[in-house]
Amino acid sequence: MTVDLPALVYHECYSELILPPLHRYPIGKYRTLYQRLRELGVPAEQFSTPSAIMPSSLAVIHDPQYIQSLCEGTLDPKAMRRIGFPWSQQLISRSLTSTAGTLLAAELALAQGSQGLAIHLSGGYHHAFYDVGSGFCLFNDLAFTAATLQQRGVGPILIFDLDVHQGDGTAQLFSENRHIITASIHCEKNFPARKQHSDWDIGLDRNCSDAAYLEAVSQSLTSLLSWHKPELVIYDAGVDVHHADDLGLLNLSTATIAARDELVLSLCQQQGIPVAAVIGGGYQRDLDALTQVHLQLFKAAFTVKGSPLGSKIKS
Repeated sequence: MTVDLPALVYHECYSELILPPLHRYPIGKYRTLYQRLRELGVPAEQFSTPSAIMPSSLAVIHDPQYIQSLCEGTLDPKAMRRIGFPWSQQLISRSLTSTAGTLLAAELALAQGSQGLAIHLSGGYHHAFYDVGSGFCLFNDLAFTAATLQQRGVGPILIFDLDVHQGDGTAQLFSENRHIITASIHCEKNFPARKQHSDWDIGLDRNCSDAAYLEAVSQSLTSLLSWHKPELVIYDAGVDVHHADDLGLLNLSTATIAARDELVLSLCQQQGIPVAAVIGGGYQRDLDALTQVHLQLFKAAFTVKGSPLGSKIKS
């Protein structure tokens, strides 16, 4: 791997899920993002490929009956509709692999020491609860990663969620865990209608300005790092906060997302805290436009690492 680049995690199965025509989920974005990074000059050896986790390992955060029903395709149809995907074995395999990918990214970041940085080209399925899925989320990869690492003695861990939708599943799963800190900065008048209580929540108005958004992110992360001194930050860099996102309801520019991501990564690097980032939500139907927004996370990571590839990505 190249030392001036972050470790990257990707599996081709992320975009191989067959969905009905006009389905709302932009499943092709993962492949497009990978291809763009390769075209920018990121070498193939910079990418690590995860192997699907065993379903039983999900019991660290999920109900065993829920896991079994979902994997066997016997989950109640109403519960499946709440998830938003038609059931298929391909869906289960992809979900188990993506969950493994977030854990692998965290392991790679920790292995690099205090300046560790890894990005998963998937992840951020924060609407999955203990025994129910929701909002395109079957298994909560953020929670699985944090809980698994906690069992290995890592902690405290901060889950810093900047997806436009509140990380309700993550908040509920760790509501009584003092060593895994949940933080969500999201659009208040957006899905989910019923919010959970994170350790730190900021619900933003739809007309929130770019400056106010960046101030909220900066003040929140600075305070959380100072108070909790985490050994790892798991960062959900959702881009559905973008003004062109179909499901976002915020009005942020691409440049603001670039500044946000560089702010988060820089603050953690300055304090010697490894970061495992996931790309999170993003729902523009134009995959090229959506990919350009997701690339801001990589621009920030390349810049923080001092790689010249950062200058190749436009904001």
